[in-house]
Order: sequence, then structure tokens, then C-alpha cells
Amino acid sequence: MTAPLHDTAADEIAAVAAEVPAKAIEGRSPGKIAWMRLKRDKVALAGGFIVIALILVAIFAPQIVSLLGHPPNEFHEDLIDPDLSIPKGDWGGISSDYLLGVEPINGRDVFSRIVYGSRISLLVAFLAAFVSVVIGSILGALAGFLGGWVDAVISRVMDLLLAFPQLLFTIALVSVVPNELWGLTGTGVRMGVLIVVIGFFGWPYIGRIVRGQTISLREREYVEAARSLGAGRGYILFKEMLPNLVAPILVYTTLIIPTNILTEAALSFLGAGVKPPTASWGKMLSDAISTYQADPMYMVVPGLAIFLTVLAFNLFGDGLRDALDPKGS
Repeated sequence: MTAPLHDTAADEIAAVAAEVPAKAIEGRSPGKIAWMRLKRDKVALAGGFIVIALILVAIFAPQIVSLLGHPPNEFHEDLIDPDLSIPKGDWGGISSDYLLGVEPINGRDVFSRIVYGSRISLLVAFLAAFVSVVIGSILGALAGFLGGWVDAVISRVMDLLLAFPQLLFTIALVSVVPNELWGLTGTGVRMGVLIVVIGFFGWPYIGRIVRGQTISLREREYVEAARSLGAGRGYILFKEMLPNLVAPILVYTTLIIPTNILTEAALSFLGAGVKPPTASWGKMLSDAISTYQADPMYMVVPGLAIFLTVLAFNLFGDGLRDALDPKGS
């Protein structure tokens, strides 16, 4: 008596399945899942590559200038038209020897000053962001977790700082700060003031975000479980809740850096940035005002440097936010 057809087919399928080696189920951490999402966002990856390239340029500025440029403060007046005080040649004096041309009047290499200016912009932006993130994360978490009068006091301080005229205060502070402070002199003092002021006035933005996230986390099941087991406030805040705040803090950090770059450039443009002859993108834009009609390239080059840097950070920050929190995007 022959076996039913469906039993024979089932036996064949079982035999084939037995011959195929079983593949172990691989767990994926939240970090791996976020990286997989980020890899699919080509625009964010492009922004990330530009950010990495800018950081490398800032780190290896002396080596890059020695290979492709000239000392940033070296004058080349022979390249300037004595009658018009603008670079000889077209496009601001761009040539194989001067990749981005030369400055009007003094003939300094624009490429070298752009490269060294990236150091100032990125250093001020990153350190000021670090100050903002540390202060904002701590105070925002305390306000959201403790609530009551602590939350009220910290929230009113945030409101006060958000309404404070930061640019005017910075300009006034730079005008009265001594030439030697905190063991620094000259440009170091200006950079220290910029980092402290930009970082201090920037923490309320991230403080509000961390406060809101902490309020939503403090009623979660794992927090209640830790509290029922007798865990103290410090343990719950720093061991249970803070790891879940890393993602929004990281995302906001990538978004506050370009804001700091624009702030530093604006302050340098207004004369409250680093002291000459230190290269700064904002100061280059300020110097270009008097010559932009005759030599527009001197304004275009630092303007493009600021634009591309801010755009790259924003694109990468948006992609990182989508990867870490796709439901909240």
C-alpha cells in the first residue's frame, strides 16, 4: 500500500531541512540597530565623512599647510596690485601655488588661513558644547528627577539665561577682560572667554531636553522596580536613568556644535573673537567687507567654509537622531 502523497512531500521537506545547517540567531544591540539605520542614510553618512575630514584637517593643519600652502601669517605683497590693493590675476589670485588665492592688501595665503581657522572654529565649538552638555545634562536630570522646588529654581534659571543677550554680554566682557587670565595670554584668553560664555549660555537648551526626557523616564517600570528594591536616588538617577538619556544627549551635541560654530564666527566678525593675526573664518569675513566688490573671492571662500561645516554637522545630526530614535523623528 503506497504512502499518502502529502506524507511523502512532508518527509522530503523534513529531510532537506535536516541537511541545511541551522543558523544561530544573532542578537542585535541597540547600537548595532542604530548603526544599521544610519548606514542606510547616505546623506547623513556624507555629512559624517565631511565632519571627520574637517576634524582631521584641524588636527593636521601644520602638515597640510607645509605640503600645500604657505605660512598663514606670511605676507606676499608682490602678488598684490599696488594701485588697486587686490590680488593679481583672476579669482582672487588662485593658482597652483595658492589654491584659494591670497588676501587683498597683504597677500597672505587664503588656503592656509582657512585651514588654521578650522582649528579655532572647531576647538571653540567642541569645548563649548562639552561645557553645555555637562552642565545641561546634570541640572536637567536633577530638575526632572527631583521635581518640586528644585525643578522650579532650575527652570527659572533656564528661562533667565535664554532671555539674556548673549552676544552683547560677550562683546562687553571681551572688551574688559585682561590680556593675561587663567594662565593664558592673548588669543588663548579670547578663546577661553568664548568657550566659557558660549558653553554657559548654551546649557539651558539641552537642559530642557534632558529634563523632559527624565520626567518621562522616572515613572517607567524599571525605575519603579529599582525603587521597590530599596535603591537610592543617586543609584536610580545615574545607573538606571542616565544610560537611557545618552541617545538624546548625543544627538543634541551634534546639533549644538554647528550653532557654536556660527556663534564663534559671528563674534569674530564683530571683533569679539580671537586676536589678529590668528586666523578665524569670521574675522576673514569681516576683513572682506572693504574689498568684496573688487575681490569677491575673499568673502566667498570663508563663507563657503562656514556653510559647508554647519551643513555637514546638521545633516549628520539629523541622521543620527533618526537612527537613534526613529519613532520620535
